[in-house]
Amino acid sequence: MAPDALSSSPSQSKSRPRLELSNISSTLLIPLAARAFGDAMFPTFAAGDAQAASAVQRLACDLRPFLRDKASVFGVLSRTRIFRQLADNFFERFPNALGANLGCGMACYFQWLDRHSNRWLDADMPQVMRLRKRLLPTSSQRHQDAEIDLTAAGWWQQLGLPVRDGGEPTLLLCEGVLMYLDAGQVAHFLHEFGQNAPAGSELLCDSLSWLSIGCAALHPSVSHTHAEFKWGPKRMADFTAPHPRLVLHSEHPVMEAYDFSTALACSTFRALWGVPAYGIVRLGVRD
Repeated sequence: MAPDALSSSPSQSKSRPRLELSNISSTLLIPLAARAFGDAMFPTFAAGDAQAASAVQRLACDLRPFLRDKASVFGVLSRTRIFRQLADNFFERFPNALGANLGCGMACYFQWLDRHSNRWLDADMPQVMRLRKRLLPTSSQRHQDAEIDLTAAGWWQQLGLPVRDGGEPTLLLCEGVLMYLDAGQVAHFLHEFGQNAPAGSELLCDSLSWLSIGCAALHPSVSHTHAEFKWGPKRMADFTAPHPRLVLHSEHPVMEAYDFSTALACSTFRALWGVPAYGIVRLGVRD
């Protein structure tokens, strides 16, 4: 499908779901566009996302502005690859475990991570899940959807995630979420994970550095959504400070393979500021 297919005639749009999303929720359009059309732009990082390609055909929205930002398209494909590899590693160790994508948007990681023994949960705000239900209905009894507000207390229990004592290790994926929460909300989210997750559980999340706070209008893709960057780590210890059980297992750069100048800028930024400009972190919990 060519990018021109992203615009639809008035008669076509009448039968397609209209967007009723908040500024933050509308950022889901950025990875949706990248996964649906980015493979042709960056074939060596192709996601092969059949679900995204199918969803955009049924969505009454012009996604072409997001494809003009090639760096963001690459970033989505790169982080998708990293998330998939880290999740695969987790399910190698725990093949029957539950994985949950918190703030899932229109992402469909279970199409790649289904081992026919594990389970998956996609969760987001009600307005997002209503749209998702129309565009991406679940296709397996081991795959469920849920509505959740990650800034509210007790979201772990509300989702029915495994209990800390005796529960099976759980994989949480949180993509494109933390940078839109304020510092208190991020600390609360990380505390919930540290307080409730069974031993062996992991949280995979991406983050922008603190220097991006308040600068979303300068981002070629995010500026179209009017969302704002509100949080970023000043030090890597910010990820583990909210709870004593939290441990940082690894961090992974996202943009270094884009081109030589970007790789140099990313490594220089990390050396100067002690945090990645944009990266993925893998957190765990102690016994």
